[in-house]
This record gives sequence, C-alpha cells and structure tokens, in this order.
Amino acid sequence: MTEIKDTYKTLRLILGDQLNIKHSWFKEANSNVLYVLMEVRTETDYVKHHIQKVIGFFSAMREFAENLKIDGHDVYYLKITDKYNEQSFEKNLSKLIEDYKIEQFEYLEPDEYRLDALLQSLSSKLKIGASMMSTEHFYTSRLEVKNFFEDKKESVMESFYRDMRKKHQILMISDKPEGGKWNFDQSNRKAYKGDPPIPTHKYFLNNVDEVLSDIKKSKIKTIGNFETKTFAYPINRSQALEQLKFFCAELLQYFGDYQDAMVSGEPYLFHSRLSFALNLKLIGPKDVVKTVENFYQKHKKKIHISQAEGFIRQIVGWREYMRGMYWWQMPELKQSNFLNNNSKLPSFYWDADTKMNCLQHAIQESLDNGYAHHIQRLMITGNYALLNHTSPDEVDEWYLGIYVDAVEWVQLPNTRGMSQFADGGKIATKPYVSSANYINKMSDYCKGCSYDHKEKYTETACPFNSLYWNFLDAKKSLLRDNPRMNMMYALLEKMKAEEKTKILEHASTFLD
Repeated sequence: MTEIKDTYKTLRLILGDQLNIKHSWFKEANSNVLYVLMEVRTETDYVKHHIQKVIGFFSAMREFAENLKIDGHDVYYLKITDKYNEQSFEKNLSKLIEDYKIEQFEYLEPDEYRLDALLQSLSSKLKIGASMMSTEHFYTSRLEVKNFFEDKKESVMESFYRDMRKKHQILMISDKPEGGKWNFDQSNRKAYKGDPPIPTHKYFLNNVDEVLSDIKKSKIKTIGNFETKTFAYPINRSQALEQLKFFCAELLQYFGDYQDAMVSGEPYLFHSRLSFALNLKLIGPKDVVKTVENFYQKHKKKIHISQAEGFIRQIVGWREYMRGMYWWQMPELKQSNFLNNNSKLPSFYWDADTKMNCLQHAIQESLDNGYAHHIQRLMITGNYALLNHTSPDEVDEWYLGIYVDAVEWVQLPNTRGMSQFADGGKIATKPYVSSANYINKMSDYCKGCSYDHKEKYTETACPFNSLYWNFLDAKKSLLRDNPRMNMMYALLEKMKAEEKTKILEHASTFLD
C-alpha cells in the first residue's frame, strides 16, 4: 500500500483497460486528487480467464500506477492479495470515499456495459458529486456509429469506414482514396507458401514473478498455459511504441497480403501483436494509424498501399465499428440467439485434444499464447462452434476468457454478431461458415491431417464438410431468404437425395 495523505477532495478511478498515460487527467499533478486502481475478484472471476490475460492486466496496471507516481501523482493501488481489499469496485470505492472524506468522485467512461451500469448506479447512491468523462482513446463517441446508420437501410461497415477515412483524412488525396480504391480486401487473401520469410517476432521479457505469485496465492481459477515465466506482450506505452515501430519496419510490407493466411507453427505471421496494448489503451488508435500511414508514405517503393490500407481498415473501420455496434445493440446483443443454437461447446476447446489439425493448432496456440489472429478465430474456432450449433453464451465465455486482448466491447459483437450470427444479421450480412475447402485454401492445416478435406461422408471425411451442409439444411427456414446464401442453397437443393442423406448422417455422428 502506498503512503498517502489523510485528505483529498477528489477520488479518480482508473479501470484496468484505461491505462492511457496521455490522458488529460495526467498532464500535471494535483495534490487534491487521489487516483485508485484495484485488482478485484469480481473482475477475475466473472469468467474464467487465460492465465496470461490475468498476468498481463495486473502487470500493466501495476506498471501504470508506478509511472503515475514517478510523475508526481498520488495513487492508491489495491493488489488482489491485500487484506483490506474488499474484492469489488463498489465496496472498495465506498470505503475510500468515507475514509478520506472525498467530496468528488470521478471516473472514465467504461467500455463495458456491465461496468457502465455498475458505476452509474454507484454514483447515484453517493452523497457527493460524481462525474464521468471520456477516455480520450477512440476516434468515435459511443453513439457515433448508431447516429451514422440511423437513416440507412443497412449498417454494413464499409460505408462507415469510408466516412471515417474522409472525416479524418486518412490515406486520402483531397476527397479521393489514395490508390484509387477504398478497399483492397481482394488483395488481402493470399495463402502463405513459405516466402517471404517471417521475421522473428519482438517479445518483451517482462518479469511477472510477483504477479504470478499473487495470482496463485489468491487461488484465481484460470485456463491456458504460461511456460516462459516472462510476459511477452507490451505492458506500458514505451513497449507498445516499440512494438508498433517493429511492425512498421519488419511486418507491414507483407501484412495485407497474408493477413488471412494460417500456417502451422506460426501463430503471428505478419500480424502486429498490438491488440493487447490497444485494448488496455497503453497506445491509442490515432497513434497507430498515423505512424503506419507516415511509414507507408515514406516507403512507397517497397510497401504497396494494399498493405497499409488493409491494416488501417482493421483499426479505423473494424475496431471503431465494432465498438459502436456494441453500444448500439446492448443489452439485447448479449441475449440474442437468432439461430436458436443451444449445444455445448466441444470439450476440446479447453485442451486442444482433437484429431482435426486446424482446430488442434488454433486452440493449442490460443492456450499457449492467449492469442489467435482474426481468421483463426472466425473461420476455425468460430466456424466450428457455429456448425456445431453451439449456444452463443458458451462461445462468448470461451472467447472472452481465452484471449489476452479480449474485452467485452470488442469480443461480444465479434462472436455474437459476426462469428455466430446470433444477432440475425445486424453486424454480418451472412453467417461466416465454410467447409474444409476454405481452410485448405488459406492454410497448410489439411496436409497430414487425420481427415480428408475432399471427402464429405466417408469414415475419414473432414467433419467441416458434412457439418457445413447439415447447418445449411438445419437452418434453412431462417437463412433461405438471405440473398447472400442463394448460391449455397441452390447447390443444396440440387444435391442427390442419397448423397444428402449420407452427409446428414455423417454430420450427426459429430453433433451427437
């Protein structure tokens, strides 16, 4: 516990994903302000998190608190093991406000609906002043996406993305997109064949012995593995900027081409590994986009615009869009189940014990690294969960727990909306399902697999094939009128009755 003064006028709360050292709160020290950060069981226990996720959050929070103190701010930090930790935001805050005779409570806008409701409720009960302000992180406000789509028939990301490019003058020449196209997505779908060589990734050797010891003492239940004893992702702004610099110099040149590729033993390929730092706000999206755009402008001879645009689209388009859709659709989004799926998540999602090579690799890498890139999440683990008719609640719990970068505002619209189509099409225009053909095209997973990616119903046929056609058949009443599904339903209707029966019977062996 930090030695602090007896009295302060203002108590300011900083949540674990609000570690923005560039926030205006911290421009100058104020002796009347006490900042509080806390590790509490209500946050570690509401879902079973990956051990590296808990380590990463605690380490980044402790580092942030120390940096605030160095800058002259007064900080009250509650560790998970502290005996006076009441293990909930409400109890700890109420006690601090009473003990230090606080006159004003202030907090930054939470990015999770649950915490937003909790802090609003707490503020309304306090007998002192309470106020909330922006985290000064995102390009957009909470309701900007909703307001943008309010008078439009569809809420597809592309139109929002183009508007963001114009508004913030990103990769623009006057009012036209640089390169003559808004979107180079068609150039971002190459399978990786072994060349160019993938650079050795930048790993940080953050010593987390004390954090790990505290987690063990607290008996926090976690999933996943932690073998290296050092945390490899950035835990402060300086490291995040190093990671960004490395991405630009070593990876950006090929990012766009291979952002959808999947390779055995290469979990990161040319991806930035910045999502953890971004989602904790160690670094801001404007920092990232401006740095990438400037680097591209200086190195146009070796970096094609499709590489830079493909990355910037993920930040300015996808990330801001998903946050906006989250706040627009909550709380209904969290209860949505358009396809009426209620199956349990297969047990191999927790231990990677499956003969399916693609799932074994994607899940094992997730367990080992707390990381998988977006296509592994969408088209391997998400795809199989949907074809398995898995309950969206189970899918949400797994995705929110297993990835170090998972916070609900970005996880929920991606799993519930884009991956599982549980919202009925508000986020994605069709379900992201595929047979083994897509996986074989975009990865090397099918080589050497126990199953044959070409077969549909033989003993060694890849489960993705029969499950894919079974899904289309089972959800026909809900999806047949979707114009983007016309081609696949036409093929299903032309399928010979005998072949269809064999396929559906084969699928049932996996579903059972």
